[in-house]
Amino acid sequence: MRFPSLGTFGALLLSGALLAGCASSEPAPGLQEQALYQQAQSALDAGRYSTAVTRLEALDTRYPFGRYAEQAQLELIYAYYQIEDWEQARAAASRFIRLHPDHEQVDYAYYMRGLAAYQAGRFSLEGLELIDISKRDLGASRDAYVDFGELVRRFPESPYAADARQRIIYLRNVLSRHELQVADFYLRKGAYLAAVNRGKWVLQHYPKTPATRDALAVIVEGYLGLNMPERARTALQTLIKNDPDNPRLEGKTFEPEYVDAEPLTL
Repeated sequence: MRFPSLGTFGALLLSGALLAGCASSEPAPGLQEQALYQQAQSALDAGRYSTAVTRLEALDTRYPFGRYAEQAQLELIYAYYQIEDWEQARAAASRFIRLHPDHEQVDYAYYMRGLAAYQAGRFSLEGLELIDISKRDLGASRDAYVDFGELVRRFPESPYAADARQRIIYLRNVLSRHELQVADFYLRKGAYLAAVNRGKWVLQHYPKTPATRDALAVIVEGYLGLNMPERARTALQTLIKNDPDNPRLEGKTFEPEYVDAEPLTL
Protein backbone atom coordinates (compact mmCIF):
# COMPACT_ATOMS: atom_id res chain seq x y z
CA MET A 1 0.00 0.00 0.00
CA ARG A 2 1.33 3.41 -0.88
CA PHE A 3 0.72 6.34 1.39
CA PRO A 4 1.83 9.80 0.35
CA SER A 5 4.47 11.16 2.69
CA LEU A 6 2.95 14.14 4.49
CA GLY A 7 4.38 17.27 2.92
CA THR A 8 6.05 15.54 -0.06
CA PHE A 9 3.36 13.03 -1.09
CA GLY A 10 6.04 10.45 -2.01
CA ALA A 11 5.14 6.77 -1.65
CA LEU A 12 6.52 4.47 1.02
CA LEU A 13 8.20 1.47 -0.53
CA LEU A 14 6.49 -1.88 -0.17
CA SER A 15 8.33 -4.33 2.03
CA GLY A 16 9.33 -7.63 0.46
CA ALA A 17 10.54 -8.61 -2.98
CA LEU A 18 8.41 -7.67 -5.98
CA LEU A 19 8.58 -9.23 -9.42
CA ALA A 20 9.81 -7.16 -12.33
CA GLY A 21 7.16 -5.53 -14.50
CA CYS A 22 6.32 -6.43 -18.04
CA ALA A 23 7.61 -4.04 -20.69
CA SER A 24 4.36 -4.13 -22.63
CA SER A 25 2.01 -1.17 -22.16
CA GLU A 26 -1.04 -3.47 -22.23
CA PRO A 27 -1.46 -6.59 -20.09
CA ALA A 28 -1.71 -9.89 -21.96
CA PRO A 29 -5.30 -11.13 -22.21
CA GLY A 30 -4.63 -14.30 -20.25
CA LEU A 31 -2.57 -12.75 -17.50
CA GLN A 32 -3.42 -14.21 -14.12
CA GLU A 33 -4.50 -12.05 -11.19
CA GLN A 34 -1.35 -12.36 -9.11
CA ALA A 35 0.99 -11.70 -12.02
CA LEU A 36 -1.05 -8.68 -13.06
CA TYR A 37 -0.96 -7.30 -9.55
CA GLN A 38 2.80 -7.84 -9.30
CA GLN A 39 3.30 -5.99 -12.57
CA ALA A 40 1.28 -3.10 -11.17
CA GLN A 41 3.49 -3.05 -8.07
CA SER A 42 6.65 -3.12 -10.15
CA ALA A 43 5.40 -0.20 -12.24
CA LEU A 44 4.52 1.81 -9.12
CA ASP A 45 7.93 1.19 -7.58
CA ALA A 46 9.63 2.27 -10.79
CA GLY A 47 7.56 5.45 -11.01
CA ARG A 48 5.85 4.32 -14.21
CA TYR A 49 2.48 5.49 -13.03
CA SER A 50 0.66 5.43 -16.37
CA THR A 51 1.59 1.77 -16.74
CA ALA A 52 0.50 1.17 -13.16
CA VAL A 53 -2.87 2.74 -13.91
CA THR A 54 -3.31 0.43 -16.90
CA ARG A 55 -2.46 -2.65 -14.84
CA LEU A 56 -4.61 -1.66 -11.87
CA GLU A 57 -7.59 -0.76 -14.05
CA ALA A 58 -7.30 -4.15 -15.77
CA LEU A 59 -7.07 -5.88 -12.41
CA ASP A 60 -10.11 -4.02 -11.13
CA THR A 61 -12.10 -4.88 -14.26
CA ARG A 62 -11.12 -8.55 -14.54
CA TYR A 63 -11.07 -9.48 -10.86
CA PRO A 64 -13.48 -7.11 -9.04
CA PHE A 65 -13.88 -9.61 -6.20
CA GLY A 66 -10.44 -11.14 -6.32
CA ARG A 67 -7.68 -11.48 -3.77
CA TYR A 68 -6.12 -8.10 -4.62
CA ALA A 69 -9.31 -6.17 -5.40
CA GLU A 70 -9.38 -3.84 -2.39
CA GLN A 71 -5.64 -3.20 -2.47
CA ALA A 72 -5.75 -2.48 -6.18
CA GLN A 73 -8.57 -0.01 -5.71
CA LEU A 74 -6.56 1.85 -3.07
CA GLU A 75 -3.43 1.91 -5.20
CA LEU A 76 -5.40 3.08 -8.20
CA ILE A 77 -6.28 6.23 -6.22
CA TYR A 78 -2.58 6.83 -5.68
CA ALA A 79 -1.65 6.10 -9.30
CA TYR A 80 -4.25 8.52 -10.63
CA TYR A 81 -2.94 11.12 -8.23
CA GLN A 82 0.62 10.63 -9.45
CA ILE A 83 -0.35 11.22 -13.10
CA GLU A 84 -2.21 14.34 -11.94
CA ASP A 85 -5.62 13.04 -12.96
CA TRP A 86 -7.32 14.71 -10.03
CA GLU A 87 -10.85 13.95 -11.16
CA GLN A 88 -10.20 10.23 -11.54
CA ALA A 89 -8.34 10.13 -8.22
CA ARG A 90 -11.35 11.68 -6.48
CA ALA A 91 -13.74 9.35 -8.24
CA ALA A 92 -11.67 6.30 -7.29
CA ALA A 93 -11.45 7.47 -3.68
CA SER A 94 -15.20 8.09 -3.50
CA ARG A 95 -15.85 4.65 -4.94
CA PHE A 96 -13.59 2.99 -2.38
CA ILE A 97 -15.31 4.87 0.47
CA ARG A 98 -18.70 3.79 -0.84
CA LEU A 99 -17.73 0.14 -1.29
CA HIS A 100 -15.59 -0.25 1.83
CA PRO A 101 -16.79 2.24 4.49
CA ASP A 102 -15.36 0.13 7.33
CA HIS A 103 -12.02 -0.71 5.74
CA GLU A 104 -9.06 -0.17 8.04
CA GLN A 105 -7.46 2.16 5.48
CA VAL A 106 -10.56 4.09 4.44
CA ASP A 107 -9.08 7.20 6.08
CA TYR A 108 -6.43 7.10 3.36
CA ALA A 109 -9.17 7.26 0.72
CA TYR A 110 -10.72 10.28 2.45
CA TYR A 111 -7.34 11.97 2.62
CA MET A 112 -6.48 11.31 -1.01
CA ARG A 113 -9.89 12.53 -2.14
CA GLY A 114 -9.25 15.82 -0.37
CA LEU A 115 -5.66 15.99 -1.57
CA ALA A 116 -6.67 15.54 -5.21
CA ALA A 117 -9.20 18.37 -4.91
CA TYR A 118 -6.63 20.51 -3.12
CA GLN A 119 -4.14 20.01 -5.94
CA ALA A 120 -6.79 20.62 -8.60
CA GLY A 121 -7.53 23.95 -6.95
CA ARG A 122 -4.00 25.26 -6.71
CA PHE A 123 -1.49 23.01 -8.48
CA SER A 124 -0.98 25.31 -11.48
CA LEU A 125 -0.56 28.33 -9.18
CA GLU A 126 2.04 26.86 -6.83
CA GLY A 127 4.82 29.35 -6.19
CA LEU A 128 3.29 32.12 -8.31
CA GLU A 129 3.20 34.95 -5.80
CA LEU A 130 1.57 37.37 -8.22
CA ILE A 131 -1.51 35.19 -8.51
CA ASP A 132 -4.01 35.22 -5.67
CA ILE A 133 -5.78 31.88 -5.71
CA SER A 134 -8.71 33.41 -3.82
CA LYS A 135 -9.60 35.32 -7.02
CA ARG A 136 -10.00 32.12 -9.03
CA ASP A 137 -12.86 29.66 -9.34
CA LEU A 138 -12.67 27.90 -5.99
CA GLY A 139 -14.96 24.93 -6.60
CA ALA A 140 -12.16 22.40 -6.18
CA SER A 141 -10.80 24.19 -3.12
CA ARG A 142 -14.24 24.07 -1.51
CA ASP A 143 -14.38 20.33 -2.23
CA ALA A 144 -10.99 19.90 -0.55
CA TYR A 145 -12.13 21.93 2.45
CA VAL A 146 -15.17 19.67 2.87
CA ASP A 147 -13.20 16.46 2.29
CA PHE A 148 -10.46 17.30 4.78
CA GLY A 149 -13.07 18.38 7.30
CA GLU A 150 -14.85 15.04 6.94
CA LEU A 151 -11.57 13.17 7.41
CA VAL A 152 -10.78 15.07 10.62
CA ARG A 153 -14.28 14.57 12.00
CA ARG A 154 -14.46 10.86 11.22
CA PHE A 155 -10.86 9.92 11.94
CA PRO A 156 -9.34 12.46 14.35
CA GLU A 157 -6.52 10.04 15.22
CA SER A 158 -5.66 9.20 11.61
CA PRO A 159 -2.01 9.68 10.62
CA TYR A 160 -3.35 12.01 7.91
CA ALA A 161 -5.43 14.17 10.26
CA ALA A 162 -2.64 16.57 11.27
CA ASP A 163 -1.79 17.37 7.66
CA ALA A 164 -5.47 17.75 6.83
CA ARG A 165 -5.92 20.24 9.67
CA GLN A 166 -3.11 22.40 8.32
CA ARG A 167 -4.65 22.38 4.87
CA ILE A 168 -8.04 23.27 6.33
CA ILE A 169 -6.51 26.40 7.88
CA TYR A 170 -5.01 27.42 4.55
CA LEU A 171 -8.22 26.72 2.64
CA ARG A 172 -10.34 28.54 5.20
CA ASN A 173 -8.24 31.66 4.68
CA VAL A 174 -8.45 31.35 0.90
CA LEU A 175 -12.22 30.86 0.90
CA SER A 176 -12.85 33.72 3.31
CA ARG A 177 -10.75 36.11 1.19
CA HIS A 178 -12.73 35.05 -1.84
CA GLU A 179 -15.99 35.93 -0.07
CA LEU A 180 -14.61 39.40 0.69
CA GLN A 181 -13.67 39.94 -2.93
CA VAL A 182 -17.22 39.07 -3.93
CA ALA A 183 -18.50 41.46 -1.26
CA ASP A 184 -16.31 44.26 -2.64
CA PHE A 185 -17.72 43.57 -6.10
CA TYR A 186 -21.24 43.96 -4.72
CA LEU A 187 -20.30 47.24 -3.05
CA ARG A 188 -18.91 48.59 -6.31
CA LYS A 189 -22.10 47.60 -8.12
CA GLY A 190 -24.38 49.13 -5.47
CA ALA A 191 -25.72 45.73 -4.32
CA TYR A 192 -25.36 46.73 -0.68
CA LEU A 193 -27.60 44.11 0.91
CA ALA A 194 -25.72 41.35 -0.92
CA ALA A 195 -22.44 42.83 0.32
CA VAL A 196 -23.68 42.89 3.92
CA ASN A 197 -24.81 39.29 3.65
CA ARG A 198 -21.40 38.23 2.29
CA GLY A 199 -19.72 39.96 5.21
CA LYS A 200 -22.00 38.19 7.65
CA TRP A 201 -21.29 34.88 5.90
CA VAL A 202 -17.58 35.32 6.55
CA LEU A 203 -18.21 36.09 10.23
CA GLN A 204 -20.46 33.07 10.60
CA HIS A 205 -18.56 30.45 8.61
CA TYR A 206 -14.93 31.58 8.89
CA PRO A 207 -14.79 33.19 12.35
CA LYS A 208 -11.13 32.39 13.02
CA THR A 209 -9.70 33.96 9.88
CA PRO A 210 -8.06 37.38 9.41
CA ALA A 211 -10.79 38.13 6.87
CA THR A 212 -13.36 38.63 9.63
CA ARG A 213 -11.98 42.10 10.36
CA ASP A 214 -12.39 43.26 6.80
CA ALA A 215 -15.79 41.58 6.76
CA LEU A 216 -16.84 43.98 9.50
CA ALA A 217 -15.70 46.89 7.35
CA VAL A 218 -17.79 45.53 4.48
CA ILE A 219 -20.83 45.37 6.75
CA VAL A 220 -20.35 48.96 7.94
CA GLU A 221 -20.08 50.24 4.38
CA GLY A 222 -22.97 48.11 3.18
CA TYR A 223 -25.25 49.54 5.85
CA LEU A 224 -24.14 53.05 4.90
CA GLY A 225 -25.14 52.27 1.33
CA LEU A 226 -28.51 51.01 2.56
CA ASN A 227 -28.94 54.25 4.52
CA MET A 228 -29.14 52.36 7.81
CA PRO A 229 -26.81 54.45 10.00
CA GLU A 230 -27.71 52.83 13.33
CA ARG A 231 -26.79 49.38 12.09
CA ALA A 232 -23.67 50.83 10.52
CA ARG A 233 -22.69 52.33 13.90
CA THR A 234 -23.25 49.02 15.67
CA ALA A 235 -21.00 47.26 13.17
CA LEU A 236 -18.46 50.08 13.47
CA GLN A 237 -18.31 49.65 17.23
CA THR A 238 -17.48 45.99 16.75
CA LEU A 239 -14.86 46.84 14.11
CA ILE A 240 -13.14 49.39 16.36
CA LYS A 241 -13.14 46.96 19.27
CA ASN A 242 -11.68 44.07 17.27
CA ASP A 243 -9.49 45.85 14.73
CA PRO A 244 -8.67 49.44 15.76
CA ASP A 245 -5.84 49.56 13.20
CA ASN A 246 -8.04 48.64 10.25
CA PRO A 247 -6.96 50.69 7.20
CA ARG A 248 -10.55 51.92 6.79
CA LEU A 249 -10.42 53.65 10.15
CA GLU A 250 -9.07 57.02 11.11
CA GLY A 251 -9.37 56.89 14.85
CA LYS A 252 -13.08 56.29 15.41
CA THR A 253 -14.05 57.47 11.94
CA PHE A 254 -14.86 55.04 9.14
CA GLU A 255 -14.03 56.11 5.58
CA PRO A 256 -16.29 54.54 2.92
CA GLU A 257 -14.41 53.27 -0.12
CA TYR A 258 -17.17 52.49 -2.60
CA VAL A 259 -20.32 54.02 -1.14
CA ASP A 260 -21.12 57.67 -1.78
CA ALA A 261 -21.65 58.55 1.87
CA GLU A 262 -20.11 60.80 4.50
CA PRO A 263 -17.53 59.27 6.85
CA LEU A 264 -19.11 57.69 9.88
CA THR A 265 -17.82 58.73 13.31
CA LEU A 266 -18.78 57.28 16.67
